[in-house]
Amino acid sequence: MKRSLFAVAALAATFTVGAIAQTSQPPSAPAPESAAHAPAPTGATKVAVIAFQPAVAATNEGRVAFEKIQQKFAPKQAELKAEDDQINSLKQQLQTDGTTLSADERAARLRTIDDKEKTLQRDAQNAQSDFQQAMTDAYQGIAQKFYAVLQDYAQTHGYGAVFDMSSQQTPVVWASKGADISAAVVEEYNQKSGIAAPAPAVQPASHTTPSATTHHRSTTTSH
Repeated sequence: MKRSLFAVAALAATFTVGAIAQTSQPPSAPAPESAAHAPAPTGATKVAVIAFQPAVAATNEGRVAFEKIQQKFAPKQAELKAEDDQINSLKQQLQTDGTTLSADERAARLRTIDDKEKTLQRDAQNAQSDFQQAMTDAYQGIAQKFYAVLQDYAQTHGYGAVFDMSSQQTPVVWASKGADISAAVVEEYNQKSGIAAPAPAVQPASHTTPSATTHHRSTTTSH
């Protein structure tokens, strides 16, 4: 548990969680409409590809929603980090005092550490489950709306088929860069949603290294 508990990684809609476990793959693009409702072909068929899941995550709405979830779970992340630090401190103290402890005292400390580790594991798994569910719910809501925009875009630009190259179930072996409409659909979605991009994250101020005459330590922890 040395890494940050909740960290959104690459925009592949697999919102990874370091240290405890990885979130499962969010749902793929909604199933295409039935042939009965699909427009009849009108000649040569244009084909495009889209990285559907990363595109959903790249929309302004997706970025805002996922950032809010990150902020919501930040206190829990800090709480689990504090529990982990406490356990590491107890282990270090046990190692330091090991030769001076009686067998009973050593066994008691080991039980305390074991109990705290089990509690931390349970708390982390519950937090992971809640985090994953929140991410999946947010993704699904946006994905439905994004699919509607994708469908309109494909029909307007004369595409007869659009393949999702972010899904392992779609065997897109190769596609030219010009066939990838991901960025174009994201841009159109942003325009239709009217949601502004989230503000850039504020970078923490750099800390000055303490001089030799001071006894202060930086309390900044890495995530």
